[in-house]
Amino acid sequence: MPHKPLKSLIEAREHDPFHLLGLHRDGTTWVLRVFRPHARAVAVEWTGTPGSTALTRVHGAGVFEWRGALPSGAHPPALYRLIIDEEGVSRHIYDAYAFPPEPPADDLYLFNEGRNFQAYRLLGAVPETRGAERIAGVRFRVWAPNAGRVSVVGDFNRWDGRVHPMAALGASGVWELFIPELPSGALYKFEIRNRQSGLISVKADPYARQFERRPATAARVTEAPAHAWGDGEWLDKRARRDWLHAPMSVYEVHAGAWMRHLDGRFYSYRELAARLVPYACDLGYTHIEFMPLMEHPLDESWGYQSTGHFAPTSRFGTPDDLRFLIDTCHQAGLGVILDWVPGHFPTDAFSLSHFDGSALYEHEDPRLKLQPDWGTYVFNFGRSEVKSFLLSSAHYWLAEFHADGLRVDAVASMLYLDYSRKAGEWLPNRHGGRENLEAIQFLQEMNSMVHQEFPGALTIAEESTAWPMVSRPVHLGGLGFSMKWNMGWMNDTLDYMENDPIYRRFHHDRLTFGQLYAYTENFVLPFSHDEVVHGKGSLLGKMPGDAWQRFANLRLLLAYQMVAPGKKLVFMGAELAQPDEWRGAEELPWGLLAQPAHAGVQHLVRDLNRLYVSHPALHELDFAAEGFSWIDCHDSEQSVLSWLRFARDGSFVVVVLNFTPVPREAYRIGVPRQGIYRELLNTDSQHYGGSDMGNGSGLMTDALPWMNRPASLTLTLPPLAGIILTQAPSQ
Repeated sequence: MPHKPLKSLIEAREHDPFHLLGLHRDGTTWVLRVFRPHARAVAVEWTGTPGSTALTRVHGAGVFEWRGALPSGAHPPALYRLIIDEEGVSRHIYDAYAFPPEPPADDLYLFNEGRNFQAYRLLGAVPETRGAERIAGVRFRVWAPNAGRVSVVGDFNRWDGRVHPMAALGASGVWELFIPELPSGALYKFEIRNRQSGLISVKADPYARQFERRPATAARVTEAPAHAWGDGEWLDKRARRDWLHAPMSVYEVHAGAWMRHLDGRFYSYRELAARLVPYACDLGYTHIEFMPLMEHPLDESWGYQSTGHFAPTSRFGTPDDLRFLIDTCHQAGLGVILDWVPGHFPTDAFSLSHFDGSALYEHEDPRLKLQPDWGTYVFNFGRSEVKSFLLSSAHYWLAEFHADGLRVDAVASMLYLDYSRKAGEWLPNRHGGRENLEAIQFLQEMNSMVHQEFPGALTIAEESTAWPMVSRPVHLGGLGFSMKWNMGWMNDTLDYMENDPIYRRFHHDRLTFGQLYAYTENFVLPFSHDEVVHGKGSLLGKMPGDAWQRFANLRLLLAYQMVAPGKKLVFMGAELAQPDEWRGAEELPWGLLAQPAHAGVQHLVRDLNRLYVSHPALHELDFAAEGFSWIDCHDSEQSVLSWLRFARDGSFVVVVLNFTPVPREAYRIGVPRQGIYRELLNTDSQHYGGSDMGNGSGLMTDALPWMNRPASLTLTLPPLAGIILTQAPSQ
């Protein structure tokens, strides 16, 4: 064959290798062509025919051919194996170019339209069988519309892009190649030549299911999941669960820093299943929220600069190991929320950045492209294929790993085109506004998809602005999230608590203002990892006063969160009263529990969680104004707050909080009914490290109306403490 038609193949520029390689009719004969740059010799074995036939080298670059008639009885496509001799080692393999592409037209159409929610089945490295003989192998597909040539490279072909060029699937921008008999665990990437510039880059698979351990960045071929799920009952209950009125107390965890081995090694997913799950259950949490478990190259990012949007990080084990951890949570009665980062991605050259030599996943215009706070690129939410990518990532974690929800990071940075940008550094939308219209549409579609496809699964927005209707349904004009973090409540609360108690009376409105907007969204009250890093100090470290007062303030803070309307989230370490801010490079200071004051805080957290879950008045109407009523919000001089929390059946609890170290004797409050009231919980209990001041076994109301209530109680308020009371059943 003349060399000119082979020029594009030899120079690794060929976009349709199947018209040159493999078995083809040439007039009245057949030609088998193989390109193996490292081979000394190539031969062919025809299935069902003994012996082998050598191919002739027709080009010094490594092109081999055989011409002739097919063996008697064989007909195209005749199955054959190649015998490749490289450096004296012979390998018997099926020819990848004997398996032409099988483009799924409908899936590709939906992908290009931005409506393929399961693009992880379309793209990436997927084990499957091909041909009439059902030969096992791996089907590779990748979206690279501006490429002139794409190849699969890996440890199976010396990372040489000439060996396994892929075929372009029409105008879809997707490339495909099936490689037979490729084993599970094989390392691979995609080598991409840009059509315009000719520049070559080697990229990790955006749809990879697993990566090798950092700092290496190649993807691994993964076999079909082998984990046998045992959480069917959990998923059935979740689908019927009335989450709006159910308790939700979340333990936020960084998997690499909760606990470590003595030599500093991470706990694996399976080791976390054995240690973390029973610990969280014992403390009474309803959910664990994991900071991002998606693959990421840098430990210091805590996972928020993801490069593997479909791959659990290999730091802690395999994808099946993560399935085991989540299954263990479910069988123990714990929900699992995964942190998910669809707003931006790192600029690492091996990943999504300028994937096919062009701004593909990101914007080209720097006024839209760059996220200045984190030095990352913003996803181009207006590109249909990027939308399919992100929607499929959300679907993947819920479908393949049975996650019960996604906490969506940095939503505000997605909603505003001018987020953290100065004048002139951002580009307005088509109406001249600052709203990112494409991001809004994406978030609405993502939330609609999750709620439709996964009944009972939750989406939770970390959104720090006054954007309206974040947690209201899409059909009503909202973004469609299930819940939203209440960052205003968190900031006001911590700002108040950091004041010396003598000054708190001047900041009383910090604690009362939140009721003006508390029911405009379905709020989660968060004390997250963001509040205990970067010089902010730990929760205990924020508290003023001497050692006793600091611990009392912390106990009061945790109780205040638990009795305020809204679901709850606390970052790991708060239950230990960790004195220093969180350091992600080491485990929590578990030795603190040997000290009574720290152990007392842990006891309080356990009792608060159990009280919250067991008393409907503390959770059923978290999102409704009917569930809350002030008793007294005006006692700023004494820094005391009191209110009622109601359940749907009208039952209630009484909450009284004293934010000063001064005990209050004979403190009168109004209550809705006459009778005997008893303490459900008192944060000043000696059991928690307090002074054990309280109200004994019970209190009888006075027939004296007070604060527009028909009866009243006279209480002893312990210093820097909260008490929760309930009416005792009538005899």
